This record gives sequence, C-alpha cells and structure tokens, in this order.
Amino acid sequence: MSQIKITNLTFAYEGTYDNIFKNVSFQIDTNWKLGFTGRNGRGKTTFMRLLLGELSYTGSIHASVHFDYFPYAVADMSLTTREVIGNIEPHYEHWALCKELYQLELDEGILDRVFNTLSQGERTKVLLAILFLKSNNFLLIDEPTNHLDLEGRECVSNYLRRKKGFILISHDRMFLDHIIDHVLSINKTNIEIQKGNFSSWMQNKAYQDQFEIAENEKLLRDIHRLGESAKRTAGWSDLTEKSKFGSDVPDRGYVGHKAAKMMKRAKAISQRREKALEDKKKLLKNIESNDALEIKQADHFSNTYLVIDTLSASYGENVVLSDLTFKIEKGDRVAIIGANGSGKSSILKAIIQSLKLNAGISYSENEAIQDLHTSGNIKGAKDLVISYVSQDTSHLKGTLKEYALEHALDEGLFKSMLSKLDFDVIQFEKDIRFFSEGQKKKVLLAKSICDRAHLYIWDEPLNYVDVLSRVQLEDMILAYAPTMIFVEHDQAFIENIATNIIELG
Repeated sequence: MSQIKITNLTFAYEGTYDNIFKNVSFQIDTNWKLGFTGRNGRGKTTFMRLLLGELSYTGSIHASVHFDYFPYAVADMSLTTREVIGNIEPHYEHWALCKELYQLELDEGILDRVFNTLSQGERTKVLLAILFLKSNNFLLIDEPTNHLDLEGRECVSNYLRRKKGFILISHDRMFLDHIIDHVLSINKTNIEIQKGNFSSWMQNKAYQDQFEIAENEKLLRDIHRLGESAKRTAGWSDLTEKSKFGSDVPDRGYVGHKAAKMMKRAKAISQRREKALEDKKKLLKNIESNDALEIKQADHFSNTYLVIDTLSASYGENVVLSDLTFKIEKGDRVAIIGANGSGKSSILKAIIQSLKLNAGISYSENEAIQDLHTSGNIKGAKDLVISYVSQDTSHLKGTLKEYALEHALDEGLFKSMLSKLDFDVIQFEKDIRFFSEGQKKKVLLAKSICDRAHLYIWDEPLNYVDVLSRVQLEDMILAYAPTMIFVEHDQAFIENIATNIIELG
C-alpha cells in the first residue's frame, strides 16, 4: 500500500484562459477501488492524462507506482488477439492471461481469432485482461462500459469487483455501486474524496446541498436583519450625539458617552453582518444546476405510430434479425435490449430507412443504412415526424450557432437546453470537434429535445453522458411522456423510463 499525492495541481490547455484545475490537493491510497465522477468537460480524462505524464502542469504529483491506462490503442486490427496482446504486454505469462480470460468469461480460443472479428464487448474484455496482467501498476480505467451489453456489463462489473488499485470512470450508477469503495468527484470549485459507493456519495451530496441551501437562506435573513439593525442603531447614535448640544442638556458628557456606546454597538452589528456575508460566500459553490429540461413533442391524430411485422435484417450475408413483430402506440417508451450483435441498432436504422427520414442523420450514418437489407413490413402513421439520436458523433463540427442553422433549430432554445445540461457560455464559441465525447452526445440530445417530433428514436443516447445529466433526461421523459423507442445499456435508465421492453435473443 502506498499513496499518490497531488499538491497544488494547476492546469489549463494551451491557448485557453480557463483552468481545468487550480491549486488542487488531495491524496489517493493505491489499494482503493476509486470511482471518478463529475459533469462532462470537468476534466476526468484530463486528470488521467496528467497522471500519465502526457501534459505539462504546475504543482506536483508524487507516486511510487506506475500508471497504466485503459483503453489501449490497437494499431493493427488485422492481427490475431494473441499478437495484439503480445504487442501491448510482451512479457505476459500464458497461465496468467488464461486466468484473466476465464474471469471475463472468454474462451482461450479467442486468442487465435483476428482481433477485428471480435465484438466490441469481446475487445473490451481482452483489453481489460491485458491491463490486469501488469503487476504493481495503478490502473486508470476510462469508460469500460461503452458498447457493452447488459450481460457484458454484469461480467465486467463482477470482474472489477475482485480487483483493487484503480481509478474507474463510468457514468453507469449500478455499475459503480457494485464495484467501488471510494468516490473521487470533480465539483464546480474543487475535487473531493469520500469513502463509499456512488449512491452513498450522491446521498451525502444531496444532504450537503440541502444544508447549504437552508444555511444560505438563514444567512440572507440574518444579513437583512443585521443591516436594518445597524442602520437604526447608527441613526440613534447620530440623533443622541446631536442632542448634547441643546441648551437644556444638563450633562453633555453622559449624552456623548451614550452616543459613542450606541455607535460601538452599530459597528459590532455591522461586523456580524460582514461575517455573515463572508460565510455566505462559502456556500452553494458546488451545487449542481439541475434545471428541468423540456421536450415539446408534436401531437399526432393517430394512436398507433408504428407497426413492425415480421421484420428481418441483414448486412450482406450476416443475418442480425429475424421475424420481429411489435407496434408502438402513442405514449409508449420501448426499450430494445439484447446482446451485442443481436440487431438492436439495426431495428432503429430499418425504421428510419423504411420511413425515408434523413433529417438529423449524418452522411456516415446514411452510408451505414445503405448496407442494411430488410424484409417484412414497417408501417408508420401518416406524416409521422421522427427525431433520431445516433451512436456516432464523428460528423459533428463547426460552432453551435452553425449547427443550429444547419438543422433549422431555434438557436436560443438549443443553447438553453445545452446550458441546462451544464454547458458553460465559453463552450458556445468553440468548434464542436474539440468537445468531450459526453458534450458531443449532449449536442445530439439537445437537438432531439428541440425537435418537434412525434416519435423519438435514440440509439445508445447515454454513452459518455454524466450521471447528473442522465437524471435530468429521466426526469424530463417522465414529466413529458414522449413516445420513444430506444437502445440503451444503462439498467437504471431502462428501469426508470421504459413502459415496454423488447428483448432480442
């Protein structure tokens, strides 16, 4: 066991004036299973890059361990899995690798398969196995759940629960709760560490926020009362002082002493008020904005929005879906779940392709749809308007103003939604290409929220999106009850908002 000590850490990206971190100090025990949380764009991945020595900073980071980062970059996907592992960790022992693969529910035969033929979930598991082959390293695990299906998340969760000595970035609440024993949170004005899991941290934060709000209201009342009292006492002192100059005053010294005493009391009250003002400044700095999101769905005359009858789908000779039948009524929120490769996203793309709705879909997404071959029947209500959120964010570029113009969005409403999702004004002038992955996904979500659609089709909308924003989205959906069909792997999100679930075999 050893300590990682961060002292007076300050960092800002070159060419910017806003510090990501300023005079941050804390320490980490290398035996902890540390969950790392905070709003998108606060600097979680940046902090990991600082630990890895990839960025210059002021202050100090002292550690007696080496750091290793997940996910690894795989330069050549055409190599076998065994070769990929050997390139990343040349000195591994075969028995140790087989042990890790077994714990991740992977067969040893995967080693002789070409890495590019593995599913996203299998690749994630292999790269995690490599990570834990490295002994005496402190591990930095960045978003391992992206693109993992529910079964894969459970497997990886059980795997990490048996390990220790890492920082884990994830926005999946249940996943974090199952694994971690400490929480490192990047707040608005500081970084803090608490013992416990994510739920206990969330509860403690709620208690702290409630206390600060109540204390702030009390101080506001005290400040107003003390201000009025100081004015009255000072006024009485002035009147008393003036009265000593009257011709009928028998003892001017007594009156002057009384006026000075009253003035001293007024100054004491003013000092108490100044202290209350200082105490107030310390409050509310880390209370997160959870302003309610609003989605203005369009109304449709039909109660049945979509009917899917014996739908089958394939990419070339690869059949991903066979004979699926269901329908979507007004007010339904249908979650599609299943293992990776079971055809979840293909259903959404088949619906879009059938209804010939291209608005809001990038060129790359259209190309992917062109390769999709379907049979069966998809019938949508007449004049049905769909809003689509894709998994892909690579096509995003330009400023938010340009993006709003391109998609005929009300710029003010669009930016208002992003502000509620914790975008700072400084972000509004940046090129979207330089946003974090979570911020890019929020751009797509904000656009969809602003669309006046009948049916919202969201494909893994929560990838990279922080927990507090997930809660905002849940609250919005429950409040406005839009009609939706979506693919998502966040179990809490599914349980909270889905009215129907389609599970693919």
